[in-house]
Amino acid sequence: MQVISIINQKGGVGKTTTAHNIACGLRLQAKKVLLLDLDSQCNLTFALNAKSKNNIYDVLTGKIPINEAIANDFIAGSQHLVTLQNKKGAESILKHILQKLEPIYDYVIIDTPPALGIVTINALTASDYVIITTTSDIFAIQGIRLLTDTINAVKKNSNHNLKIMGILITRFNSRTVMGKSLRKSLTDIATKIGTKVFNTAIRESIAIREAQTKQMDIFSYSRYSTAGRDYKNLINEIINEG
Repeated sequence: MQVISIINQKGGVGKTTTAHNIACGLRLQAKKVLLLDLDSQCNLTFALNAKSKNNIYDVLTGKIPINEAIANDFIAGSQHLVTLQNKKGAESILKHILQKLEPIYDYVIIDTPPALGIVTINALTASDYVIITTTSDIFAIQGIRLLTDTINAVKKNSNHNLKIMGILITRFNSRTVMGKSLRKSLTDIATKIGTKVFNTAIRESIAIREAQTKQMDIFSYSRYSTAGRDYKNLINEIINEG
């Protein structure tokens, strides 16, 4: 079982959309995938129109076992996640819980919050890989350096095996000079932190926004759209990496 966190402390860079579509794309490749909403904003829970009364907060706080929170291979988020306290050993709670699912799933895909607090640290401690999503704008790129510091701290203290699978560019427009220039900057940053920029960039596409409005993944809504083809190519890169 591979645990992959989709991460960036900056909002609006496609984490939720990417987590959703990676999970759905892997399932189309006959992989058994658990999708987990670890963001208190619960955007992924809304995107899936999930109605489960149980959620990840109940699991992390020991109220219920993890199997009682899983509905349709998904665990819903909770607004109460922001109240989790950073106590001794708290960073490893999710890791120990997910280990119980090892015989069941091929992948666990985690949507993380736009913050670097204890919830994100839990995700990083539980993960084998992280995928950093970013738009090709300077502010999003600047945040990667801070994020890398956090990842390195987790590698040192609580998860020595954590790896950055790659940096994924979302809402990409290859026709602009700025887009091409910032992609080169990202490639330089990736080299410095020991990872890569995915060959696949998720291009700007109206189909993504339409799918979100209808609470559908891109493959169900328009698999042959630009975004559908891009996410399919990304899935192939992820499978080959693993």
